[in-house]
Amino acid sequence: MLEGQVRGNLSKSQRKALRQQGYLLANLYGNQVPNVYASFKTNDFVRFVKNKPSLDFKVKVGEIAYHVVVQSYQKDPVSNALMHVDLLVLKAGVVSKFHVPVKTHGTPIGLKNKGILMLSKSRVHVECKPEDLISNFELDVSALDVGDVILVRDLKVSESVKILENPNNAVVGVIKAK
Repeated sequence: MLEGQVRGNLSKSQRKALRQQGYLLANLYGNQVPNVYASFKTNDFVRFVKNKPSLDFKVKVGEIAYHVVVQSYQKDPVSNALMHVDLLVLKAGVVSKFHVPVKTHGTPIGLKNKGILMLSKSRVHVECKPEDLISNFELDVSALDVGDVILVRDLKVSESVKILENPNNAVVGVIKAK
């Protein structure tokens, strides 16, 4: 479990000083949950999030543990360092919206025929309960030839998960190289 500290409403100079000390600023929010301003060690947070098996995870801020998912984050435009993260607090049985990552595996046939694998959507917007949340969409692209695509409507999900994207949008495809 990732542990953080509760921080109050800080001024700009105080937030900057926290970042220089190696802390990542975070906001925890949710339906019928009071907003919590927190800070985590940046390296610990990045290491933890990269190695987690699913989208949702637990954090402990102060004395309270929260079940959260990363909703958005901000990076520094010059150094590309993580500056801020918004964490959505999940409640069991309450429907929420999530961005589920798309992962591909296999080598498409179209790559041998002078094609390029094009990942059009790296994340798919879905709506479901936290219990039904899937960690990612696994797509086998080994059967794709030049001009073939996998559309949003081709993604397999359970009935409890609703995809909020246009069903005619492409997720991944093989295009002809110029």
